[in-house]
Amino acid sequence: MNNKKILMITGDFTEDYETMVPFQTLMAVGHSVDAVCPDKKSGDTVVTAIHDFEGDQTYTEKRGHNFVLNATFDDVVLEDYDALVIPGGRAPEYLRLNPQVLFMVKYFFDTNKPVAAVCHGAQLLAAAGVLKGKQCSAYPACKPEVESAGGTFAEIEVFEAVTDGNLVTAPAWPAHPAWLSQFMILLNK
Repeated sequence: MNNKKILMITGDFTEDYETMVPFQTLMAVGHSVDAVCPDKKSGDTVVTAIHDFEGDQTYTEKRGHNFVLNATFDDVVLEDYDALVIPGGRAPEYLRLNPQVLFMVKYFFDTNKPVAAVCHGAQLLAAAGVLKGKQCSAYPACKPEVESAGGTFAEIEVFEAVTDGNLVTAPAWPAHPAWLSQFMILLNK
């Protein structure tokens, strides 16, 4: 497996599992992952949130960990990266308001580099205008945003993932095995 350099854009109240699991998994198989957040530098932390499915009409939210960023947002040189990971949670809700974040997301589509987004990560994809003609899964509450952005919402099981070109998406963290394996296939092409 080739060592790829992957950018992860995250922020406060990112979903814990959707941040920590891909971060650690991708590094465990030999890739390097730079986790960044606007207005933060390497060594700073973002607070995570744990979203559980406990039989309610929506997920429940609990405070998670302090996730340590290992790179500085302002130092990112996009050309140095082979792929992008966008975790879900609450962070995409406000990250999509940052023009530099949207520019970064667009870059990976303009250069046809692999992108993996999970859950509410679709909010960043929609705001960046990269979903037109793409099939995209996400947390079901994001369906209107995916469709408004010109994408086709993939209604799949919570443990499944879907690949469309350079984009791999999944509804939530229970899809990690499918989502990460499909992403790694794209990384090895």
